[in-house]
Amino acid sequence: MNAPRPAETDLYAPVKAFLTERGFDVKGEVRGCDLVALHGPGGEGVAVVELKLGFNLELVLQAVERLSVADEVWLAIPITGGRGSRSRDSRVRTLCRLLGLGLLGVHATTAVEVLVEPAPYAPRRNRKERSRLVTEHQRRRGDPTAGGSTRQPIMTAYRQSALACAEGLAEGPARPRDLAARVPQASAVLQRNVYGWFERVSRGLYALTETGRAALRKSLSMAITTSPHETEERRTDHE
Repeated sequence: MNAPRPAETDLYAPVKAFLTERGFDVKGEVRGCDLVALHGPGGEGVAVVELKLGFNLELVLQAVERLSVADEVWLAIPITGGRGSRSRDSRVRTLCRLLGLGLLGVHATTAVEVLVEPAPYAPRRNRKERSRLVTEHQRRRGDPTAGGSTRQPIMTAYRQSALACAEGLAEGPARPRDLAARVPQASAVLQRNVYGWFERVSRGLYALTETGRAALRKSLSMAITTSPHETEERRTDHE
């Protein structure tokens, strides 16, 4: 027999006990807030908790509104055993830190676990990923892929270089130095051969495979919407 589905009110008592232990005076349903807790004789410290059975956008928007009236804003959600539980999702914790929100997980045993403390958060830059982002943007010729595209391969800078190499090999085998004028990194592209488009026919000499010819034909037949400036830029790149 399945356990009855919990209600938001089932979260109230454990969360109240948790905040009471921290020295707060807790009351429920105060001016639209699920739980309001005051700290100090004059209510100098104000904490607000929103109780929800799941983590969703509405809960986040509610909590953001509370930031203007409270020193601490907590979100409280039940902790479930499933792998897909939002309470265990690292992205949820990161979002709470970015917004300065606290996150409480309430176990079936009524134990309360602090998943994120409500404190201002200054995210550290991922310098390595930032560098990759900037490099990819700078190396792409034109703007070949519309944002939101999911049904066609993303035209990355590497793919552009591989296609340029394929164009250079379309009429016959060639050496990396023969392609270097149009693709400075031709040697690395041909040696890595990520897509299986190239084959080495002799020492330092490469040819196009049937897979490569098919990819080149498909690329040339695809209608890519570009601005006149991008079209001219692309034409110049291949001259």
